[in-house]
Amino acid sequence: MMKIIRPAVPFTQMSFKSPPGAWILAISLCLWAQTAPTPQQVAARLTPNDLKADVSFLASDALEGRATPSPGLDIAAEYVAAQFRRAGLEPAGDDGYFQTAPYVSVRPNLADLELTLETRAGAIKPAASAIGILEPAAVDLSHAPAFKASLHDSAALSALTPEQVRGKVLILDADAEAGMGRLSALSARLQPALVILERSGRMREGVDARLREASAPASVPFLAVADEAFRKAVAGKPGPLEATVSAHIAAPATAPVKLRNVIGVLRGADADLAGTFVFLTAHYDHLGVRGSGPGDHIYNGANDDASGTASVIEIANTLAALPTRPKRSIVFMALFGEELGLVGSRYYVRHPVFPLSRTVADLNLEQMGRTDDATGPRVGLVNVTGYDFTSITGVLKQAGQETGVRVVKDEEASDPFYARSDNQAFADAGVPAHTLSVGYVYPDYHQPGDEWPKLDYRNMARVDRAIALAVFRIADNAEAPRWNTANPKTERYVHARENSGAPGAGSP
Repeated sequence: MMKIIRPAVPFTQMSFKSPPGAWILAISLCLWAQTAPTPQQVAARLTPNDLKADVSFLASDALEGRATPSPGLDIAAEYVAAQFRRAGLEPAGDDGYFQTAPYVSVRPNLADLELTLETRAGAIKPAASAIGILEPAAVDLSHAPAFKASLHDSAALSALTPEQVRGKVLILDADAEAGMGRLSALSARLQPALVILERSGRMREGVDARLREASAPASVPFLAVADEAFRKAVAGKPGPLEATVSAHIAAPATAPVKLRNVIGVLRGADADLAGTFVFLTAHYDHLGVRGSGPGDHIYNGANDDASGTASVIEIANTLAALPTRPKRSIVFMALFGEELGLVGSRYYVRHPVFPLSRTVADLNLEQMGRTDDATGPRVGLVNVTGYDFTSITGVLKQAGQETGVRVVKDEEASDPFYARSDNQAFADAGVPAHTLSVGYVYPDYHQPGDEWPKLDYRNMARVDRAIALAVFRIADNAEAPRWNTANPKTERYVHARENSGAPGAGSP
């Protein structure tokens, strides 16, 4: 916050004989003080108990882990909308506070699944139990040529062209953590007939349904194969293989699904800048109910990410209650489907309610409540992914200094975690974006034990107050946040910003 310089003569003691400059300064300071919230004003509204009330409901067993899709997720969406309504936010969806996202649930059909790799040494036919369908789609191939590549060689993958791969079977050596978003983008660019990921170990049992946007074209099928003979047969240098693939995958079963982002907006006060937008986001889904037998099978997701959703709710409630509003509009959004690969945020970016070219920032909140990080206690601080990527970090640091919160860069996690939450969808569209969190990895991460009594709500409120101040100041500043063009990791985001038509994509 700007330091207030008091005039030599107190305002209440000024007379018409006082120097004109003193009057102008005093009036300007009064006006500024009316628009800029103080840490005390924010603290009075944003309390630990309110955060606990939100998290304890969102992470209760009654919502059964808020899987995407599920009745528990729908209840959570209604709760967030009710809190936005209570705060007085303007609804910004196609159905009140809801942005409706029409999807289909696509469930793999394992009937008559067949895969044969034919080489000079003979035919290899992995057992059905060694094959998993990662991306369901019907296919019938007979003696299709095969092409080998490695997900671990990013440069070689980038150099591949559709002419090399189109219509062939693309075989990738990869581990089980290969993200479907990256694989889908790769297949969309190279246009293979089928993608096979070779894996070690046993195939996980069970068949998971996948979500697909209703209007999206049919996707390329993906198989995972955990078969040692198959692995040995395709081992060697990347490129065309002296092998062909025959495969049959039956058409998947589909069912319509309606999913919803929850969006409320606090309109800005400036006639020109109110048409530009600062986003505060968090995902409200988690992993649902998994497994069977004795024990707890509800993945409540209190820290991941009922804590982020509760923070968005209470920051919205705090900023909406201030006597004045910032120049720009602030959009508060709870997103579905993050745990399935940023599904809700990527849907929003494909179907924005507010123009992306006029969206100046996204601050995304994840894991705001647990201080028992794997690296040790994390109290009185907030992590920023992509710490050096934009000018936003400077605003956060200033707000943190005034509220007693350290804004830090975790040297090992800051950049690697940048792509692991919903900020990535906004960044890919060119919007300066970060995810903020108290910690990265904690006991019970993605486990049933992540329950609401384990959160430190006093620390959570302290961090949220710093974020609330920063969000207000970003929205109240006539100068929009910028990408750091000196950092080579931001190059693709700067280009995306320039292509969106937004002014001031980066800073020298």
